[in-house]
Amino acid sequence: MFRTVFAAFLGVVSWVAVPLAPAQNYPVKPVRIILTTMGGSDFVGRWLALQLSTAMGPVVADPRVGAGGNIGHQAAAKAPPDGYTLLLAAPPLVINPNLGSKAGFDPLRDFAPVAMVATIPNMLVSHPSVPVKTLKDVLQLARKSPEKLTMGNGGPGSTSHLAHELLKYLGKVQILGVPYKGASFALIGAMSGEVDLVIPAASAAEPYIKDNRLRGLVALDTKRIASMPDIPTAGEAGMPELLISNWYVLVAPANTPRAIVNRLNVETTRIVQSPETRRHLATIGGVPVSSTPEQAAEFLRREFERWGKVIRAAGIQAD
Repeated sequence: MFRTVFAAFLGVVSWVAVPLAPAQNYPVKPVRIILTTMGGSDFVGRWLALQLSTAMGPVVADPRVGAGGNIGHQAAAKAPPDGYTLLLAAPPLVINPNLGSKAGFDPLRDFAPVAMVATIPNMLVSHPSVPVKTLKDVLQLARKSPEKLTMGNGGPGSTSHLAHELLKYLGKVQILGVPYKGASFALIGAMSGEVDLVIPAASAAEPYIKDNRLRGLVALDTKRIASMPDIPTAGEAGMPELLISNWYVLVAPANTPRAIVNRLNVETTRIVQSPETRRHLATIGGVPVSSTPEQAAEFLRREFERWGKVIRAAGIQAD
């Protein structure tokens, strides 16, 4: 009887040890981080890959740009859950599935969040000729003359488009949207006076604010922009829910072993909290953010629900 019980025990131990072995040896080959957009995603993702390579062995950035990010999202969602394919998620991960049925992935079920990495705050800015100096001025003018004010955006479904819709939704106002072929073109449109308002990354707007080609109205973050401390936050301006940033969260395919997720979280957190990363991100106005896997998962859930509410209220559909 003892031999039978002992044999059964060994069988259980060997069964448990099988899935743990890959996690104990991880990684034994190069890891890739899929990047779905250029700009901030590429900047943050390549730095993260470089720093992880120092700690873990080869980690490469793998740009999969196209279809609003969905090519990369789908590739990551369908990859084996072994820790060798990761995704640096950005707002389109939670925005695109809310826009229609063609995203091809579920942002909450198809991924295992690893860690938050960084945010790049946005700002509401105006052309200097527009008679507004604060968020309150914008709302008052919009209520007095619905759709007289115009706001440029980076195209249907873009973060800047949804930022515009969020402002309208929270302020209960009508501001006419003007789509451009990208966020940089919308910013140029505001500088030239083609449109009155735009919501760009704070770092992109800063040089034009400082040479008076744009007027900074409000930082859409919980903290003031360090390089532009005179511009109030959304909360200080009376609209604390008007929080819009370009954020980056490292995720793995769903069912990736928890030991691998934990290893990646430890290494990513160490990198994010380093002075070198803080200095690197500061060059594009980025702020490092660290978290547990659970905190990252909760953040994605809140963002998915928040943008879903805005998209449904605005009646936006990509299909």
